[in-house]
Amino acid sequence: MIRFASFLTLVLLAFAAPAAAQLSVDVTDDSGSASLKIAVPALPTSQSVSTPAGTTDELGVKIAQVIADDLRNSGLFAPTGPEGTRTIAMTEVMAPNYPSWGGYEALVQGFVRSAGGESDITVGCYLYDIALTTELDRKGYVVAPRDWRRAAHKCADAIYARLSGESPFFDSRIAYIAESGSKERRVKRLAIMDSDGANHRFITNGQAIALSPRFSPDYGSLLYVSYVQDRVRIFVYDIGTGKQRLVTESTNPTFAPRWSPDGRSILFSMAIAGNTDIYRVPAGGGVPVRLTSSPGIDVGGSYSPDGSKIVFESDRSGSQQIYVMNADGSGQQRISHGGGRYATPEWSPRGDLIAFTKMAGDFNIAVMTPDGGNERVLTRGWQDEAPTWSPNGRVLQFFRTSQGSSGVAQVWQVDLTGVNERRIPTPLSGSDPAWGPLLP
Repeated sequence: MIRFASFLTLVLLAFAAPAAAQLSVDVTDDSGSASLKIAVPALPTSQSVSTPAGTTDELGVKIAQVIADDLRNSGLFAPTGPEGTRTIAMTEVMAPNYPSWGGYEALVQGFVRSAGGESDITVGCYLYDIALTTELDRKGYVVAPRDWRRAAHKCADAIYARLSGESPFFDSRIAYIAESGSKERRVKRLAIMDSDGANHRFITNGQAIALSPRFSPDYGSLLYVSYVQDRVRIFVYDIGTGKQRLVTESTNPTFAPRWSPDGRSILFSMAIAGNTDIYRVPAGGGVPVRLTSSPGIDVGGSYSPDGSKIVFESDRSGSQQIYVMNADGSGQQRISHGGGRYATPEWSPRGDLIAFTKMAGDFNIAVMTPDGGNERVLTRGWQDEAPTWSPNGRVLQFFRTSQGSSGVAQVWQVDLTGVNERRIPTPLSGSDPAWGPLLP
């Protein structure tokens, strides 16, 4: 658990931050140049004490490095972390030596404090405009020592939000399918990790094939498909207890489960007698209700943020295209009209865009507005597919499969400019990522 530090418990955060200046970064810049230079020195401590995660001195270095990495990986900033900056004293945290930071536009300083042992650690985070010698923002977080990375992500989120004007997204998690073994005998395990690839852990052991994970809206559960011999099951895995419960099972091909925004319903696709349709079932289990009935293959189902609409793919027109319908299955209409085929549509959490896989020779990640307009291709890989949105609707993760007999899949990320693209590190090959909301 992470808590915002109380002004009563943090002497260094006891005064309201001054009015913010106008230092900012343009999130729509597609030049590929991260021009805003930010210094992120190690966070000092008034007294070095030991915690289960390391001394407070060591945590000050590690937290600063994660902050710098988060900002760099967003593609919007050019930070220099603790290895490239001088060490600061506690007395500088609230009184920066501005002349010593020439060449930078912004400065991130802070502190780490703890009583030692299993006691919580307190992390302070300050953002300064160097040119105007002005404090822009300050935050404080109280976390268990094991959660020091969350405090770092929270600090980076605050900086990102203040300088970009966008909502944060670093303090979130990814579920994905970890793959190993030959292409013909691939082992697929459910795994979760932080949005930057850290704190990785496997959820399933690989004895059954796991597919299509999705976090519940409250972050408490994971939805996924499990294949064992001729049985296909949709499970909900409780992250806190490690227990799972069955939602539905069938001998018919069943895939692509998705939560409703309120967490009460689950969409999934099922093929019966050569016809694939989209169904809805209560999250606690029950009798599925069929929402589509056109001849052909209807797949997917991603709710709009308000839960009133569902976007899905269908080949009812002769090729895979994107359709939108009301949540009860009425009002089905095609919205994609460009060349090629369209698959795996996913509605943005902001409601303004739909991401999808564009298949026109190669497979690439693209976006369009909910009425099918303003289509833009964001990636130029060989086989990029299955986009999933960051909590703020500015970044997409997807998986990229390499050419050749190995067919190695890896998790990648791109923002809406289509320029800031990078691979997310995973211990094994990775496919079908699913980005959760901001952690509570």
